Amino acid sequence: MPINLLKYMSNRMQEDCSEKKEPGPVITISRLHGCPGNKVAKKLADELTLKMEVKGYKNLKWKIVSKEIISESARALNMEPQKIQYIFDYEQKGIIDDVFSSHLNKYYKSDRKIRNTVAKVIRNIACEGYAVIIGRAGVVIAHDIARSLHINLEAPEEWRILRISEKHSVSMEEAKRMVRETDKKRRQFREYFEGKNTDYLRFDLSFNCMTLSVDEIVSIIIRTAELKKLH
Repeated sequence: MPINLLKYMSNRMQEDCSEKKEPGPVITISRLHGCPGNKVAKKLADELTLKMEVKGYKNLKWKIVSKEIISESARALNMEPQKIQYIFDYEQKGIIDDVFSSHLNKYYKSDRKIRNTVAKVIRNIACEGYAVIIGRAGVVIAHDIARSLHINLEAPEEWRILRISEKHSVSMEEAKRMVRETDKKRRQFREYFEGKNTDYLRFDLSFNCMTLSVDEIVSIIIRTAELKKLH
């Protein structure tokens, strides 16, 4: 069942970030399916790292965080990564599956326990700083960190469908199904952490990937990061 973690994550701020006086900096990237999230994240992290090197911080690198969250969360839960993969595939166990599994496996972890652990792992990464977090409800979990910037990549559905069709060599109809299904699952994933029908969270910047190139998007993000003193 979806839960609202906004208050929970805020309350954990002092505990999770106790060793760091000022959490961050962190940049989160949310994207609709078919938008170049990985390309933007890579170029952004490379550019930010280069700027740090120019300033003399040669050992300080911005990291991209996405799939690594699976292994970190699994380690925290003492589980195999494949056992929690369904979370990152935007799926959720049914109540019956949850109850049945809990009786069969003494090492069983509930769906809520897994998701809460994932949230804590992402929160800790955001507090540690110098991270570009792709997806994973990063905007929800790190929204209250002062040294943060939250990006949304969007584009018209038809443009995204064409990109997915070409990328995966599938029909336009199949690409449409993939786009709509993935968009829906990603939205549900965020709703699990922020609650439904909330109007509290907002992205700092949204980009139309149909009209703006990766270079243009990254350039604007970096300029905004400078204004916010994130690097």
